[in-house]
Amino acid sequence: MTLAIALAAGAVIGILLGLLGGGGSILSVPVLVFALGLDIDRAVPISLIVVGVASAVGAVPKVRAHLLQWRLAAVFAAAGIPATFLGSALGRLLPQAAVMVGFAVVMIVAGARMLADRGNTGTACSVGDSGINWRRCAPRAIPAGFVVGVLTGLFGVGGGFLIIPALVLMLGIDMQIAIGTSLLIIVANSTASLISHLGGGVTIDPAITISFAGAAIVASLIAGRFGNRIDTDKLQHWFAYLVFVVAAYILLDTLVLGR
Repeated sequence: MTLAIALAAGAVIGILLGLLGGGGSILSVPVLVFALGLDIDRAVPISLIVVGVASAVGAVPKVRAHLLQWRLAAVFAAAGIPATFLGSALGRLLPQAAVMVGFAVVMIVAGARMLADRGNTGTACSVGDSGINWRRCAPRAIPAGFVVGVLTGLFGVGGGFLIIPALVLMLGIDMQIAIGTSLLIIVANSTASLISHLGGGVTIDPAITISFAGAAIVASLIAGRFGNRIDTDKLQHWFAYLVFVVAAYILLDTLVLGR
């Protein structure tokens, strides 16, 4: 029964990843904790595997099409990778209730970002004839990369819902370039965070991990072929509302019911 739930849940998350290009992985930890009964220490590494592999698969066509900024991804990763170890260490120190409340807050922020108007863009890292102006870009990119790294290590999320707005709204990167760059950053941060969690003595259930992650990856590849036939803006709005509902349930379960 547990493996059947893992397969079904992984497939749903994979479909969301395939259709939306990201964001669906934010439901991984709540599903693993509440549907499969795992504690947060075991749920986060499995979520990181889903996030990392799905992002790596999604990054391949972006690399082939040169739709990314390698140097900017390197700056974010250089700031984010050490921060993932900090986030992992914080996760081991904090009680599960505190981590789940924090995760619910992150989900609310993510849902709000999905509903936000993305019309305005920044200019700090806009690419001109002479390339990126690193004197203006680095002071914003490095702190943003650090924050995303901490969240990845602590909550097992890829952070795309923060990376893409940071790249587009704060730094002025074109949306298509931002998506490809974000996927590279997520792969680097997720890998580092997974190493940190496993190095801390956390064990994961191989059967649940393979079932959950495998179903998510296969479903994301299949769903990705149908993404251009669906109104993804409307779907993203409905998904944001679902994220709010799940966040409210986490807060209710943790703060009111005390489970």
